[in-house]
Amino acid sequence: MKINTNGSLSLEKAAFCFVALGSEQRLSILKILVRSGPVGLTIGELGERSGVTGSTLTHHMKILTQAGMVEQKKNGRSIICAAISFDKIQKLSDFLLQDCCVDTKVTCDD
Repeated sequence: MKINTNGSLSLEKAAFCFVALGSEQRLSILKILVRSGPVGLTIGELGERSGVTGSTLTHHMKILTQAGMVEQKKNGRSIICAAISFDKIQKLSDFLLQDCCVDTKVTCDD
């Protein structure tokens, strides 16, 4: 992940992450995984909770994994999916707000 010297995401990396989240189903999947915490869910549980199953869920998980937002691990015969990058999710939020109000005399607190 490319990081600027101030610790924020680069424009390129932020755009890649936002593209990954640019689907209602992927955003829903990530929110479900965030709710499950670091323990995660089996792929079956994730499918049940999200209503997305089979190859569609596999496709969405691949995109979220490539963006570095989720991880899949084998645990015996199960595949466990978990949101792994809570810091990256925070950095995406910070990225949106980092220049808040810089071109105005009004502050964000007003």
